[in-house]
Amino acid sequence: MSRVIERDAATVASQAPAGEAIRLRNYYLLRAVVSAVWVAAAFTVGKDLGWVAALLLIVYPAWDAVANLLDAAGSGGLARNRTQALNTLVSLATALAVAARIGDMHAVLGIYGGWAIFAGLLQLGTGVRRWKSYGAQWAMVLSGAQSALAGGFFISRSLGSHLPGIVDIAPYAAFGAFYFLVSTIWLTFSRKG
Repeated sequence: MSRVIERDAATVASQAPAGEAIRLRNYYLLRAVVSAVWVAAAFTVGKDLGWVAALLLIVYPAWDAVANLLDAAGSGGLARNRTQALNTLVSLATALAVAARIGDMHAVLGIYGGWAIFAGLLQLGTGVRRWKSYGAQWAMVLSGAQSALAGGFFISRSLGSHLPGIVDIAPYAAFGAFYFLVSTIWLTFSRKG
């Protein structure tokens, strides 16, 4: 019995075609790099220049919409990847809502909170769906759950008296970069051997 379990666990990463796993690994790497660049920009020029912070706060969910669209297109289309289709719409709506409320950082943080909850739960769903085919999805599942929790924190902070800024949101993006990088590394090494 234990040999069957070990054999099944060892083959999880090889159940998906190699090309699909490589595409997913490259996608995760792209997400990690873009998030890391966004975080660096937020902590440097974004914290000092209001117009840069505003642009970054709009671009981040817009990029998430594009990234989900790209991933779904590479994984059989939006009809086959409903969590990503919905995540694309939620992220696009978030970018538009942030653009509309950019002058009120309490509102922006609350919008980011709602987005983090919905996008996190949708990412968690995508990770669970992919787990059997690709393995290495534990980091995406964990990231999705943590995103949902961060969303609740953002909403509670948006109701406070402290004036939030981009540096309050940047650590959230940094954790996203970390989880995407972990998934990239995991997929890289789980396919070897």
